[in-house]
Amino acid sequence: MNILFFLKPKSELAYIYDYHTLRQALEIMEYHKYSSVPILNRDGKYVGSITEGDLLWGLKRLDLMNLHDAEDISIKKIERRLDYQCVNAESNMEDLIGKAMEQNFVPVVDDEEHFIGIITRRDIIGYCYDKMSDCDKR
Repeated sequence: MNILFFLKPKSELAYIYDYHTLRQALEIMEYHKYSSVPILNRDGKYVGSITEGDLLWGLKRLDLMNLHDAEDISIKKIERRLDYQCVNAESNMEDLIGKAMEQNFVPVVDDEEHFIGIITRRDIIGYCYDKMSDCDKR
């Protein structure tokens, strides 16, 4: 199964750049109601992911209690507990399953490491469910 069938393309997603501020990251995540977003560099390459938890602990560690102060803090200063592992566009669905157990989404990159989109855990579970249903019918 070609994983690109399940791809949510970059153009339809929210993400942040590694030069964004903490406030920009918070506002992007709030606006889109995402609990985690990919982080890209200026060249569009995937460099990691950041979660609401990362931001919350970062705010606590930096002792920030207002958004105005967050305008001067680079997102790079926020420690990330875990970066979501990405896969290449040539990967197969089996490559995604293990990652989906630990991640809300799996970032997908092209052969030059440019971020092209994500595949959600929901889509991966749906694929597995359909495969199980097919086996039950036999």
